[in-house]
Amino acid sequence: MKIKFKKFHGCFNDFILIDNREGIIPSEKSKDTAKFLCMPKMGIGADGLILIQNSEKYHFKWRFYNSDGSEAEMCGNGARCAARFAFIEEIAPKEMKFETIAGIIKATVEDKIVKISLPLTQEHLMPENFLLKIGENLTTVFFINTGVPHSVIFSEDLENEEVKKYGSYIRFHDFFMPAGTNVNFVKIIDRHSISIRTYERGVEDETLACGTGAVASSIISALNHGLLSPVNVKTRGGDMLEVGFTMEKNNINNVSLKGPAFFAFEGLLSDETLEQIGIK
Repeated sequence: MKIKFKKFHGCFNDFILIDNREGIIPSEKSKDTAKFLCMPKMGIGADGLILIQNSEKYHFKWRFYNSDGSEAEMCGNGARCAARFAFIEEIAPKEMKFETIAGIIKATVEDKIVKISLPLTQEHLMPENFLLKIGENLTTVFFINTGVPHSVIFSEDLENEEVKKYGSYIRFHDFFMPAGTNVNFVKIIDRHSISIRTYERGVEDETLACGTGAVASSIISALNHGLLSPVNVKTRGGDMLEVGFTMEKNNINNVSLKGPAFFAFEGLLSDETLEQIGIK
């Protein structure tokens, strides 16, 4: 048995993608497969594993696993990479729909640029805010769900933020248990631009980009600092994402995420790897 994979990254947020429509990776082995393949010194190395599955109503559905093996409801950069993978593999046309735990994603592929529309409701887009002690200071933390939970903290000194230290502290704070939260540190650049750094739940570290984090940060910035759509988001890796939305009386609708999805390389999982995962 040979299992093909492709490696993609969206703004250096990287993913392993496998066409699993024939069930070559059993459900009970998905978590262990993700942990093994995403480990840099043992597997391929990635922030997550995406398994493409059959859908009864749409072009496909996915199962998305973080590098620690946990299954996530949604991932913005992963969704864009999944769409381009599905187009390259002739699983779906340029305009497609696919299933995630968070809902149905609409995607459009134009060469290396992929735009997705997120299935977010007003219930998702009603942020909360509260004071939390971070270090020696009480800090305003905003919380919103953009398919997965996100906290947003505004920063004037983004470069010197201790993202892993304080991101981990907030991610595991009792307030967010049991699900936890992703944590975004955000600097406002102008009415259409922000920079962000993100600590990702499931990766348990800072990543070079986070699509749902870019969306969360843009919406919170629009509601609290008057930013206008589209918002250009500079990621830690240096690439740009574009978040679009409509807003009327603080009601956010028609949320989209646009940016590059790069095909890095492809290969075959060896028999030895499959044996270690327990598939063969």
